[in-house]
Amino acid sequence: MNKFKISFLLLLTAFVFACAGMKDKNAIEGTVDAVEFGKDGYTAKIKTSNNKIFYATVSIVNVGGHENYKVFKVGEQVSVTGDLWKTDTENHITVRKIITAN
Repeated sequence: MNKFKISFLLLLTAFVFACAGMKDKNAIEGTVDAVEFGKDGYTAKIKTSNNKIFYATVSIVNVGGHENYKVFKVGEQVSVTGDLWKTDTENHITVRKIITAN
């Protein structure tokens, strides 16, 4: 029984580390087409090089504070990572990190 518990804990630990590493793979790069401001931040419409549209929700809280927050401008090239999600017709990302914006 002890071997089973140890195996289970090792498997669980490996799963947790694998999932944590996957978050960084949710990177979006593209050009800002529009910016719409809201109560806690803004949503930027980002068009990727393969013409895919993502709606990126950017807030001070989600990027870890004022020092990591930046307001995108239309026409700017940006690269972000975060949590991807979809509606029936739209691709979204809750931005957790702004990699580049210029």
